Amino acid sequence: MNNELFRLTISQAQAALRRREFSAVELTRACLERISAVEPKLNAFLTVAESEALIQAAAADRRLANGAPALCGIPIGIKDIFATRGMRTTCASRILENFVPPFDATVVARLREAGAVFPGKLNMDEFAMGSSTENSAFGPTRNPYDLARVPGGSSGGSAAAVAADECLAALGTDTGGSIRQPAALCGVVGIKPTYSRVSRYGVVAFASSLDQVGPLTKTVRDSAIMMRALAGVDPRDSTCSARPVPDYEAALNGEIKNLRIGVPKEFFVEGMQPVVDSAVRAALKRLEADGAAVGEISLPHSQYAVATYYLIATAEASANLARYDGVRYGLRAEADDLSELYGRTRAQGFGPEVKRRIMLGTFALSSGYYDAYYLKAQRVRTLIRRDFEAAFGACDVIVTPTSPTTAFRLGEKTQDPLQMYLSDIFTISVNLAGLPALSMPCGYDGNGLPIGLQIIGPAFGEGVILRVADALERSAPVPRRRPAAV
Repeated sequence: MNNELFRLTISQAQAALRRREFSAVELTRACLERISAVEPKLNAFLTVAESEALIQAAAADRRLANGAPALCGIPIGIKDIFATRGMRTTCASRILENFVPPFDATVVARLREAGAVFPGKLNMDEFAMGSSTENSAFGPTRNPYDLARVPGGSSGGSAAAVAADECLAALGTDTGGSIRQPAALCGVVGIKPTYSRVSRYGVVAFASSLDQVGPLTKTVRDSAIMMRALAGVDPRDSTCSARPVPDYEAALNGEIKNLRIGVPKEFFVEGMQPVVDSAVRAALKRLEADGAAVGEISLPHSQYAVATYYLIATAEASANLARYDGVRYGLRAEADDLSELYGRTRAQGFGPEVKRRIMLGTFALSSGYYDAYYLKAQRVRTLIRRDFEAAFGACDVIVTPTSPTTAFRLGEKTQDPLQMYLSDIFTISVNLAGLPALSMPCGYDGNGLPIGLQIIGPAFGEGVILRVADALERSAPVPRRRPAAV
């Protein structure tokens, strides 16, 4: 068993570490050896911090001898968007290629305090702008189920690393589906919490009113364990809620009798892969068999979600990325004056997709267009939020597909940005409304690629979506399949 410790879940490893079946150092070495074996194929890690991880693991072993928090000794990968003290943090961009922060993001600090082990930083779409992890300045990550396909994005490195057993869990961020969509394409569990449930301090900003931090894990129970550690008030993030954090793991009782599940008719669309449709509907039948009441609902303004998102998100990105000017930190190009310095630094440092979104956002905010585009998008956002509020008057959770297709091929959508943007058609409206949502595997297509199901809850309803996900996981007709390509 010791040769394959990397295959354990958090809850399994947690119990075994406390029984002294193996040490945190042994578990960490197993994950590092796994990383060494599969990284040439996957490119999920941008930085592997072997010596630091082993030092953390040795410290965790000392804590475990006297009782320790749930995540003590557990190897957790960190998406390269989180400031990590003393460890390179690139956001998969040339403009931050050599940036080493002097502080930790709040969520990283919380994991560090809990005794977690950081094997390294994970690949992503540059500045979290993408749905395939093909926009990384350091090369794409590949899907561990099929190396010719994408892992999803922007947290593709996080999803691929967890699916390939390179770490027991990973941190991701979700602005329009960037945890849930890669979780679906890589067959893992990913949760986007309610906006304000988890601190964003120390997270490189993309779109500040949409960005949210969450975990990617192998099981629903592991997501509940991670959420307990990550959530909670942070005085350094003024948008962070002071609401007490419940024991999410205690909610996993398998009981969903009489729970009302809404199925939005707008989310079962023409062009969706038939196997995705049938797998989600089969999962709904299992929930009904467990005593839940399933009924159709409507979210009428969801058809405008993609257009609304790409106005609001790009406008906020335009403002947030103005700080990368070659003066304060990051890349600094050679130039004769300040204007030339700004232009050359950004031209050399930003990739094509980031430049595209900055230009879109700057246009949406420009004089004469602000009312027509940005302000109108904010009004539609309110309508989308109200649709959800009305829906939750009739149901407790909403179930949809996570992505309209299984993992697509590398290069398949890179020349058609609109088709790439539509990969997030089922996830974007949740960010606009600020609600919690979880993606979990609900089957496989004919090529053995995972299919994702999304469970959406009301604000601060993480407990109920985890409970429904746990019930589905318990009733799954087939166990999770290991990736064939690694």
